[in-house]
Amino acid sequence: MKKFSLILTVWLSFSSIAHLYAQVNSQINSLLDGVIIDSATQAPLQGAVVNIKGTKHNVITDKNGTFNFKTGQKFPYTLVISYAGYISRELEVDGSPVKIFLKESAGQLNDVIITGYSTQQRRYVASSITSVSGNVVQNQTAAGFNQLLQGKAAGVQVIANNGVPGGGITFRIRGNNSINASVEPLYIVDGVFLSNTDPVSTFGNQSGSNPLATINASDIESITVLKDANATAIYGSLGANGVVIITTKRGRDNAPAQINFDAWHGFSTAVKKFVVTNGPETALLKNEAKINTALDNGQDTTNLSGLIADPESQPTYDRISDIFRTALSENYNLSAQGGAASSDYYVALGYLNQQSVVKPSNYVRYSARLNYDNNITAKLKVGTSINISRSDRKLSGSDNNPKGVINSALFVPSYQPIYNDDGTYARYGSFDNHIALIKNLNDKSVEWRTIGNLFAEYSFTPALKLRSSWSIDNIGETENNYSNTNISAGISTNGSASASNDQNTVYTNEQVLTYIKNFGEGNKNNINALVGNTLNTVKTQSVSASGTGFATNNITSISSAATTSGSASSSTAKLVSFFGKASYAYDGKYIVDASIRADGSSKFGKNKQWGYFPSGGIAWRAGQESFIKDLHIFDDLKFRGSIGLSGNQNGIGAYAALGLWSSGTNYLEEAGTAPSQLANPDLTWETTRQLDVGTEFAILKNKLTVSFDYYNKYTYNLLLDVPVPSRSGFTSYLQNYGAVRNKGFELSVHSENINTKDFNWSTDFNISWNKNRIEKLSSDITQGASGRNISILSKGYAVNSFYLYKQLYVDSQTGNAVYEDINQDGKITSADRHIVGNALPHYSGGLTNTLTYKNFDFNFFFYFQQGNKIMNMNDFFLVHGGTQANIGFVPRQLKRWQKAGDVTDIPHLTTYSGDADENGGAANNYGGNVASLSSRYLEDGSFIRLKNISLGYSLPFKEGRSVFTKVRIYVQATNLVTFTNYGGLDPEVNSQSSSQSTTGYDWATVPQAKTFQVGVNVTF
Repeated sequence: MKKFSLILTVWLSFSSIAHLYAQVNSQINSLLDGVIIDSATQAPLQGAVVNIKGTKHNVITDKNGTFNFKTGQKFPYTLVISYAGYISRELEVDGSPVKIFLKESAGQLNDVIITGYSTQQRRYVASSITSVSGNVVQNQTAAGFNQLLQGKAAGVQVIANNGVPGGGITFRIRGNNSINASVEPLYIVDGVFLSNTDPVSTFGNQSGSNPLATINASDIESITVLKDANATAIYGSLGANGVVIITTKRGRDNAPAQINFDAWHGFSTAVKKFVVTNGPETALLKNEAKINTALDNGQDTTNLSGLIADPESQPTYDRISDIFRTALSENYNLSAQGGAASSDYYVALGYLNQQSVVKPSNYVRYSARLNYDNNITAKLKVGTSINISRSDRKLSGSDNNPKGVINSALFVPSYQPIYNDDGTYARYGSFDNHIALIKNLNDKSVEWRTIGNLFAEYSFTPALKLRSSWSIDNIGETENNYSNTNISAGISTNGSASASNDQNTVYTNEQVLTYIKNFGEGNKNNINALVGNTLNTVKTQSVSASGTGFATNNITSISSAATTSGSASSSTAKLVSFFGKASYAYDGKYIVDASIRADGSSKFGKNKQWGYFPSGGIAWRAGQESFIKDLHIFDDLKFRGSIGLSGNQNGIGAYAALGLWSSGTNYLEEAGTAPSQLANPDLTWETTRQLDVGTEFAILKNKLTVSFDYYNKYTYNLLLDVPVPSRSGFTSYLQNYGAVRNKGFELSVHSENINTKDFNWSTDFNISWNKNRIEKLSSDITQGASGRNISILSKGYAVNSFYLYKQLYVDSQTGNAVYEDINQDGKITSADRHIVGNALPHYSGGLTNTLTYKNFDFNFFFYFQQGNKIMNMNDFFLVHGGTQANIGFVPRQLKRWQKAGDVTDIPHLTTYSGDADENGGAANNYGGNVASLSSRYLEDGSFIRLKNISLGYSLPFKEGRSVFTKVRIYVQATNLVTFTNYGGLDPEVNSQSSSQSTTGYDWATVPQAKTFQVGVNVTF
């Protein structure tokens, strides 16, 4: 019996094994190999989950992004692919192998975003926040990452002030909030509060430099823009102009080392070059102006002196070609990232070298970054982020002055020679020789910047964490300038030198306690709360020296000068803050937010140093309601609203509220002291109250997502220099007076147009409307280029408004300009000058399309803005009708009125300055106050630009057969095509950006560059 039992057991075992073997083999009906790839970067995605829909069969991709199935399912079947931070996909497959592209979920409702000291899923956020992937700002020609946000985020307007590499930009979030104080947003990189003060002074009033160009865009993981009060109030007095949070790349725990190398080379030309009249045309116009002037003065022109003989035979000397060049640029980035069980790292090196399209400027940046995190215990985590950069600039000074490179080529009449007969540089009038400037300018700056953060985070429980951080942003800027005896700045002084060293340091210490917990039945209740405090100190130091009179151009040290002088200054400003925020969500449908921050600032008067900034928001995820689901329209639907206060203290001096005295040489040339600033013990914050309502929804199986916002911002208690009676001994007094309103709409749309195995096409579109209005002001404030008070701040109008005489037409019978007679008194006087437009666009936005086909990727991006005006100062000076004896002309002057019946907007040439007739007459054609403030120089600055277009190909690699996981080769073009009616070089310009109230001027500005580049991205 025992033998039988043993035999039966053995037989049954073999039978079971055989049956199982047959069953397994019968279930393997298909073999599938595949790879998951980032659609933007073409990088493989490790850790993506791939599921066969309707089954429990899941696999996870390896470090090469590959996966494989052995399954009983027969082709075709549907795969469901998901990966953190990416849009999940469903894809039907009918064979092997398969390549699947995933798109990052930035801007989508399921994205996890930074909300200010914490993170949340977008679907649970009651604030207006825009997220942009770091991929958007990488492999681009602009040095500053903030410039590359142009057209990528609704509500954010970005304009490059000029085409100088590393040059300044104008960056506004939901409009201009202030007049005197700063309108720049707060920038935070890995928890470090950045200084956004322009350290470079050699740019003069051209348009500044971009202090954020020191940050290598290749290191950026994501950028988050906080726009409404519910998002920014947690930053209190620093958040009124919006907050831009930059998160850099970090390693991942238990991730193998990954090395990335990026390189590109490019060449650039100006989108458009200056054009001047040739020698014969210039001579003809000058003669015509003299003859017409004599006629207007009632003089006989028979033997008129001063005419250029035989104007048709005058030579033409091409100065414009001399100053432009095909500029070369190169960029290299090397990085490594990875992690072990308890630590992770990211380390990177970068090098950028860019020439300007106008000689002799160039920009060179060296950068190094280390991000390191370590879990010392299960509860304690420490980490650091350190970025060190050096930026070298060779500068051309202020181009819009007589000693600037562009003006020296643009303004000199084209028949004037470049060299004297003896071969020396020819100078004309007050203008320097452009070749002499290019070869002899010696204006250089070197900037070292260290951005560092050290943090410790302790987890008391999984829900309760305390984080303490210490950070520094230190900028050291050294400038050395020497004007030798070959250029006018050095001729009169026998050599002139200046040097400066500026130090700007921001110290920040923060403690933040966070509590995130789900509780209650079914975990339907969620709370995300935090409390914290900030200690912030800003220190500035400046030392400068200058000297004139040098024995030789080979000795340029200031200590060797015959006459020397120097100065030094320093300041310290401190900010102490306490804040708290809580967000409660019930059943994933109903969300309530509230926050408050208290700030105490040393900048303000002793009576009002503390400010309090509360905010609140609500959101309703209506898409989770059964009655909305029953409509079968929305995949997600959310409504939200918020209101709150934020403050502004930036842009005023560290001691703005104190009564100051200055010392030096005073009465009777004796040393002494005198009051220099009135005290204001009640000086306090500018405050912005903002209301925001919006909706976000997804339809068509999440293929179309839309976000829409309406906002109304009211900024009051402006920090304003208010005029005071001269008998006080002062001209103005800094106090809280005035108000500005911005209100508008924002729309963002993302669509997945086609999503198949081989072909993918997605579109992103955003558009923003903003209306700016000064609601309260003590009196009109005029200012503007070259002291002409063209810009005005006036109650009831937008900031950056233009205050001019409106030219209606040119009389076809007389050739005289006719202006609008506002008060209808029959005369054109100062009473007829009025606001005729402003520099702010009615709307702006961007359109991006991304397409992939197998291993190819194609992307193109358009930026547009409409409704802004530009004061064309080049025409202002060069369509002068003969009033400028030492200046040439531009071709627009050739369109002047010449005979009865001519229809044009350019009056007949004359320098007549007699009395004007009732319509303005010849006296108001070019000379006098009316003509110099004529609206004919004000043009429409609207444009649409193909900002970027790229085509890439990723080489195919099979797992285990190559050390490379990705090799992408691409070509790219920037600023390729522009559609505009603007008559100047480039509508993307802001040459007077040193004052935020004088936006919208174009004056001898380096134009934007049209760039072609070829590059490679390698990962192994």
